Amino acid sequence: MPAAVKVEDLSYIYNQGMPDETVALNHISFEIEEGAFVGVIGSTGCGKSTLIAHFNGINRPTSGKVYIGGEDLWADPAQIRRFRFQVGLVFQYPEYQLFEETVYQDIAFGPRNMGLEKDEIDTRVRRAAAFCGIEEAWLQRSPFELSGGQKRRVAIAGVLAMEPKLLVLDEPAAGLDPEGRDAILGQIREFHRQTGATTVLVSHSMEDIAKFADKVLVLSGGEIAMYDDTDRVFARAPELLELGLSVPEVTKIFLRLREMGLRIDTDVYTVKYAVKTILAARAAKGGGAPC
Repeated sequence: MPAAVKVEDLSYIYNQGMPDETVALNHISFEIEEGAFVGVIGSTGCGKSTLIAHFNGINRPTSGKVYIGGEDLWADPAQIRRFRFQVGLVFQYPEYQLFEETVYQDIAFGPRNMGLEKDEIDTRVRRAAAFCGIEEAWLQRSPFELSGGQKRRVAIAGVLAMEPKLLVLDEPAAGLDPEGRDAILGQIREFHRQTGATTVLVSHSMEDIAKFADKVLVLSGGEIAMYDDTDRVFARAPELLELGLSVPEVTKIFLRLREMGLRIDTDVYTVKYAVKTILAARAAKGGGAPC
């Protein structure tokens, strides 16, 4: 089975040949397996958004290739539109892209452009709305009557309604309160669980990445600094900190405990795993505190 995404020696240069020429991506290569949930992290300006904009042809490589489902994205530029129905891209603050008269019409926009039959469009709209926690009563309302968090759900539902094989999200919970953030990310996780769609999540929140991602891609200066299973990436917390990145708060606590002299593992990146680690350390010491 081909990889969901294969990036081969990809480089991207902004304003090539101009005085302000900037190398955003520098000869990077990696693969994302079918059905994986991959987190992408890196400091501001490292190339995260530039990278994911290659996945549905918004950006065209300066050099190198991008394969989606085993197909070269740019082998035939006339086929780009087909790939854009396979790759659902949710930008930061997607609610700014709402424009239809009703919530229903906004969610239906993508499926309608795919040329689907009316009944299939209706099925997809209602299924996507349910995934995103959108109540039936909202569907005939103007999206501009909704709260910011509700608009965000509508915008994401519009992408899910196309039922993409690859779902790519750029800071989907940015600017939301904790409750709204948990709701949006929980719905994305449920979509991934139920559909098996390959999912790529870009986020500055290490807690979100630690909680949802199976693997983590770390970008630094337009190059890949790390790409591995989530636990292995966060086990390299000192290196992440050297790159100017944060780590989950629970990881910081365990690093501090190690500095204080406690013999305890520091590859801890979720609260659930932290509890297991502490209990295991206590058991190893006959019920006492780890030391």
